[in-house]
Amino acid sequence: MSAEAPQAYDDLLEAYRRVSNVESAVGVLSWDQQVTMPDGGAPARSRQLSTLSGLKHELLTDDGIADALETLDRSELNDEQRAVVREIRREHERAAAVPQALIEQISAKSSEALEVWESAKADADFSQFAPVLEELVELRREYAAAIDPDRDPYAVLFEDYEPYLGLETAEQVLERLRDELVPLIEAVGDSDVTQPDPFADGTYSEQAQEDLSREILTRIGYDWDRGRLDTSSHPFTSGNQFDCRVTTRFLEDDPLSALTATVHEFGHAFYNLGLPQEEYGTPLGSSRNLSVHESQSRLWENHVGRSRPFWESIADDVREAFEGVEDIDGETFYRAANRVYDDNLIRVDADELTYHMHIVVRFEIERDLINGDLDVEDVPEVWNDKYEQYLGLRPENDAEGALQDIHWSHGNFGYFPTYTLGSVMAAQLYAAAEDDLGGLDGSIRAGEFEDLQTWLRENVHHHGARYTTDDLVEVATGESYTADYFLEYVTEKYGDLYEL
Repeated sequence: MSAEAPQAYDDLLEAYRRVSNVESAVGVLSWDQQVTMPDGGAPARSRQLSTLSGLKHELLTDDGIADALETLDRSELNDEQRAVVREIRREHERAAAVPQALIEQISAKSSEALEVWESAKADADFSQFAPVLEELVELRREYAAAIDPDRDPYAVLFEDYEPYLGLETAEQVLERLRDELVPLIEAVGDSDVTQPDPFADGTYSEQAQEDLSREILTRIGYDWDRGRLDTSSHPFTSGNQFDCRVTTRFLEDDPLSALTATVHEFGHAFYNLGLPQEEYGTPLGSSRNLSVHESQSRLWENHVGRSRPFWESIADDVREAFEGVEDIDGETFYRAANRVYDDNLIRVDADELTYHMHIVVRFEIERDLINGDLDVEDVPEVWNDKYEQYLGLRPENDAEGALQDIHWSHGNFGYFPTYTLGSVMAAQLYAAAEDDLGGLDGSIRAGEFEDLQTWLRENVHHHGARYTTDDLVEVATGESYTADYFLEYVTEKYGDLYEL
């Protein structure tokens, strides 16, 4: 390493830590806006977030970072240093291409849009949300064009959430799952097997559901000294390795919804809380990206939280929590948690199979919106048509249709494919963990999660953003990223459940 490299590298880290701290502050304010902020606080919060987003952009594009990166181009670095420089350079170059005024405008409009979306959803009226959504679509087009005017704008936006697998990979995975899952879903629909619904005739208090959610979070290893559970209109996770908070929502007629959502958000939080503390504020202390993040949430939600051993292990807790299910055994709960719905319109409540058709709908719509092939005013009709095409269902109103997700109110176009990419990755990671550890079913049945947690810490979390997505998968599993494990997993699981 050259004599000047250590100082340039230290300067780069010092500057980037300031960027990270501002980003963390934005996260706390955004969490507060969705969880505890009074309704009247929106105008001030919009300005606060806009200012901080502009400050982050200013710090990230500062000449000091540019000079340090230029110096390090001529320096010898070790593998970890090269990874840090790679990640900061990518962020710096994208940010430098976008005017700060546009960044502040997007932030302010997103904050405003959140309030409009919540009101529109409550009224099941997409027309209330359409004007602000149209503005966000246009702002995001401008953002993409500033970064690279010659590329597909949706591909540019997608790279904010998954910078390495590429939109082509996402399209291939979504097309393969659409082609292979639809026949499986149809076979399930034709099966004579009917899964139980032990919660169908009851109502379940929010307090009872929250108590159970807290018990399950404790059981699977949530660190309450560095986290908390709250409610929000849409479940989400926010934070870092020192402070990572989860939210969920409770439906009085469906306690499974809150439970699966809570375990899903635990996966996100467990990832953040497992990042190296000594690397806080640097890429080595940051999560890889949203595809990897979703792999962690979907692994815990599905491979653990929807597994037979898990439901056998928590059956006593469920029976104690809710009246009317005192005689239900673990096998019945397991089958109920894995029922394939022929009438579910809501993505976050979907089963493992139809879930990806929900993602396909959103992916196709937002891609067409950004590329100018779909007008905002036509979204509800196109949404409903695609639901009928892919799921055989048609929403009765906008709340259960095009307004059900929060993502577009944040201006997050390109996010949705990461849910499916993460589900595919989760199956591959879980299979590798099982190969390395063996006996995961027995451990989960006994309520022992430490071996799996340690494996994830060592093979995924500990690396931060050191590796690109595809390299991380190969390091963790010994194989390239593939959908094979996911398709084998769901084919075997649902073949067993529905006697196919």
